[in-house]
Amino acid sequence: MTRKQRRFALIAGGVAVLAVAVGLVLNALNDSIVFFNSPTDVVEKKVQPGTRLRIGGLVAPGSVERGENLAVRFQVTDGANTITVAYKGILPDLFREGQGVIAEGVLDTAGVKADSVLAKHDEKYMPREVADALKKQGHWQSDYDKGQGAATPASTPAQAPAPGPQSSVAKPASTGAATQ
Repeated sequence: MTRKQRRFALIAGGVAVLAVAVGLVLNALNDSIVFFNSPTDVVEKKVQPGTRLRIGGLVAPGSVERGENLAVRFQVTDGANTITVAYKGILPDLFREGQGVIAEGVLDTAGVKADSVLAKHDEKYMPREVADALKKQGHWQSDYDKGQGAATPASTPAQAPAPGPQSSVAKPASTGAATQ
């Protein structure tokens, strides 16, 4: 074997080992890449108790139960399945029944014991993953198809900010001198 052939074999072997390593890492992270799981995903995947996860969906109407010391229990649904979430702490201001929520915590036999709860930030905004899950379950609101929710930058024209008190406030001029 010539020197050139040995070098080529060494490089080809290194690339093959690197490709196998990347494949193994991506396979191991397959379930971790998902931003959240819907209640149906948790049921279908038969997730074992003790598994840390993010569960997303809508807060089921009439399911919020407030207890002592900021303890709250509520149900997250995607229309097909429902999972109970227990949380102790201050809920986001936008948290309410019928709204989108993502709870992160540990699955146990009673549901999810969450250590953080995120509520969606706008009346019409919806992450693409939530919109796709709702479409799949048949709970899609038709006004989202009119470009108000789950929009991509290419499908929604850019809008200039409305004139108001924020735009009329004068900003101090830059002096160019650095303060230390």
